[in-house]
Amino acid sequence: MGEQPADTATETFVAHRNLLFTVAYEMLGSAADAEDVLQETWLRWTNVDLEEVRDQRAYLVRITTRQALGRLRTLGRRKESYVGQWLPEPLLTTPDVAEDVELADSVSMAMLLVLETLMPTERAVFVLREVFDLDYDEIAEAVGKKPAAVRQIAHRARAHVAARRPREVVSAAETRDALAAFQRAVETGDLQRLLDILAPDVVFLGDGGGVVQAVLQPVVGARKVGTLVAAGLGRYAATASLRPAQVNGYPALILRLDGRVDTVVAVRIDGGLITGLYAVRNPEKLSRIERETALSR
Repeated sequence: MGEQPADTATETFVAHRNLLFTVAYEMLGSAADAEDVLQETWLRWTNVDLEEVRDQRAYLVRITTRQALGRLRTLGRRKESYVGQWLPEPLLTTPDVAEDVELADSVSMAMLLVLETLMPTERAVFVLREVFDLDYDEIAEAVGKKPAAVRQIAHRARAHVAARRPREVVSAAETRDALAAFQRAVETGDLQRLLDILAPDVVFLGDGGGVVQAVLQPVVGARKVGTLVAAGLGRYAATASLRPAQVNGYPALILRLDGRVDTVVAVRIDGGLITGLYAVRNPEKLSRIERETALSR
């Protein structure tokens, strides 16, 4: 198979890079692994005969999906030996991500955790169909299944996600208000105010990756979570700063100790109350918080 001219290959790849990164990231929940997938996609793309490619975008998405599927299975084995809770790698996102409500919802920490409960092929089909609106024939090519089978997988994945995702798409304003109330309660040490914004069955997940201290098991219930958060942040009051930021398309909080990023706190909201608190502390997952990451679909 003949190779395509280097400049044409580069231009096409660069034009679709943000899209391909988003596909890989939504499938993996890891920016580092998504970057590796893009590198593998690039190497394969440079050996493709461009004259045989009818739709360059679809072809690149197909390569990326196949590479991400292979990486997802490897990542699954890594997670089995991961110390404590595994949370997606948070991204400081550009303002346009928040403006695309469907894209923001699909990359939110809450949704990525729901996607973690799908099997690899189900996750690929769901992401390609529901987020990127690929037709079933294109998805079938990407995942190596027949279109009829892909339709069944898509139906099953949609039902699975619908049963586990927040009941309604939460606006950025609602998230911002809940986080502002959470931040005020934490900074003033007002436990009752904190309990007022937490749902009775709120779940707190922490990710230290065995590198830094974090809760190893989910903490459930408003009183337990409120006490944990108040005590945990209270220890660092003198050197800590808690500031809002756009993370994975939604408002979140970044905790800095002595100016260094220590924790990213994202939330899941249902009915105006915080039902999920996700605290990422693993330093290996915080490199994307100092600079914005562009996502697209």
